[in-house]
Amino acid sequence: MFEEQAECDNLSQLLSQLNEHLEQFQRFEHADAMASVESWRSVLSGTVPQQGVGATQVISEMGKHIIPNGSQIAKPGCTSYITSAATDIGSIATLAGITASPQRIGLTAFNHLEGLALNWLAEMFDLPSGMQGVFSSGGSTANLIGLGAARQWAFEKIGLNPADDGVQRACKIYATEQSHHTIHRSAAVLGMGRNSVVHIPVDNMMCLSPSALRKQLEKDKELDAVPVAIVANAGSTNTGSIDPLQEMGEIAREYNIWFHVDGAYGLPGTLDPQVHDLYKGLALADSVTVDAHKWLGAPVGVGATFVRNKDMLFKTFNQGVASYLEPTTVADEHARNSMDSMGFPYHDLGVELSAATRGAVVWALIREIGVDGMTARICRHNAMARRVAKLVKQHPKLELALEPMLSVCCFRYIDEKVGDLDKLNKQIHRQLMTNGVNIPSTTIVNNNFVIRPCFLGARTDWHHADDLVEEVIKIGDSLVKSL
Repeated sequence: MFEEQAECDNLSQLLSQLNEHLEQFQRFEHADAMASVESWRSVLSGTVPQQGVGATQVISEMGKHIIPNGSQIAKPGCTSYITSAATDIGSIATLAGITASPQRIGLTAFNHLEGLALNWLAEMFDLPSGMQGVFSSGGSTANLIGLGAARQWAFEKIGLNPADDGVQRACKIYATEQSHHTIHRSAAVLGMGRNSVVHIPVDNMMCLSPSALRKQLEKDKELDAVPVAIVANAGSTNTGSIDPLQEMGEIAREYNIWFHVDGAYGLPGTLDPQVHDLYKGLALADSVTVDAHKWLGAPVGVGATFVRNKDMLFKTFNQGVASYLEPTTVADEHARNSMDSMGFPYHDLGVELSAATRGAVVWALIREIGVDGMTARICRHNAMARRVAKLVKQHPKLELALEPMLSVCCFRYIDEKVGDLDKLNKQIHRQLMTNGVNIPSTTIVNNNFVIRPCFLGARTDWHHADDLVEEVIKIGDSLVKSL
């Protein structure tokens, strides 16, 4: 051990100590972090320590004050967020990667899995052949990468190079209000501005209207603006709606505009035979995104972008030659050491140079349960949303906001004696959160406040659909009775 006394060779023993605390957490018997917030916040505050306490004491403090006061997201009954808790193999593969290959460089087995895992994702989701993939931190960055390529392609058509010279013309990106806000943020970061995103009207299923898109494109022909991309949702965060991909792709081809499909959440839905046909338009996509840390069970931090034209990625994101990197390497065929080469230059296809080896995580997730296992999970969760919809339609005190397309189902409690149903449903949701067993989120659909479970976590099973509906009815009845 060196002068600073940091443990570097005792990982297995330290993990053994940590394991008992993690096992206790995964029983999900602990109270919510807010139940003892003043206590743990007090213990975990203070000024920077001059002297350390050692790894064993740190793990002890984590087990006592931090891990028990972690997130509710891992609970099987938590259906709030599009991100889910990692499966065991997802956590283990992440640990293996940060231990044995802490950087995405070199001719290592981990770096080999970057390419293999991207190929597996493309094959599993039947993406257009020849697409180049690159991992990133998640949907925010994945959409940024896809739209960065779209911007380059759109401007090169008119003889400009935005990667070198910046954005010199006004831009238009066509999406809907249901699109994830990362589309707007990407537009801002890429210099096109949030106002470049044009909201196309949706139908009663919250899906983009192709006729409205065509009308807007015709109108914008008169503007001195560059049409950069048409953006489709392959499963919106809000309602799980899938835009008409085939029609949108055909319109994009007709108008010679880049077609970007945001599948961060919903792309795995293509594995479900009941909705597979809704994804046919993927064959027309120029770029597609997906997050492994949503439906696939990876820890947060694993997204991917697939682009038809690899050159657009390189022109947009390549960092150029760095004197401390490339001159020290040789061509792969001359390598005698794994560090003789940087490996495949993923760092020139996205925004990250330093990056974790995410491919090993995706490889492990798919290797563990296969495509059949992934399909079973997707089908179960989609069926659970349909199960909730069926229960809602059967009960006189419940109202369905819209039929679920994927694993999101939006509904609310109703009673003719109640004037403010939004207020009532907010109260129901607050009580659900207080109870801490079934934990959905909420949203607004057709100007109504609704309860929004999203069935996504690998630990979430059939009975959680029934349990949630029963608890909503029980709480709603109790609140109405007390009026």
